[in-house]
Parts: sequence; structure tokens; C-alpha cells
Amino acid sequence: MLDTILLTCPHCGETFETVADPSAGDAEYVEDCYVCCRPITVRLRVGGDGELDGYDADRDD
Repeated sequence: MLDTILLTCPHCGETFETVADPSAGDAEYVEDCYVCCRPITVRLRVGGDGELDGYDADRDD
């Protein structure tokens, strides 16, 4: 199941909506900002119940 999350770009400060897939457990991936196109490292934290517990978005540089 996909969850909708809000990311705030650490480069330009804009907030945008994207989807996250917690079904594989904790994950880290790079997604480009929809506004400034710069890379963002997204880290998902998934609980033992398979639900998304939280996420972080940091600069990828």
C-alpha cells in the first residue's frame, strides 16, 4: 500500500506531495524536487506493524 507524504525540499524550501511505499520496511532513496529538480535523500521509518512511522528528507550533497 502506498502512503502520500509531504516533503519540504531542503534546497528551495518548497513543499510538495509524493508517495512512499512502506511495504518493504525501512528504506532510503533519492527523489528529485518537483520544483527545483535537485536531489533529496528520503529515509522512511516503518514500524513492526508495517505502517509508516515517519520520514526524513535531507540534501543529497
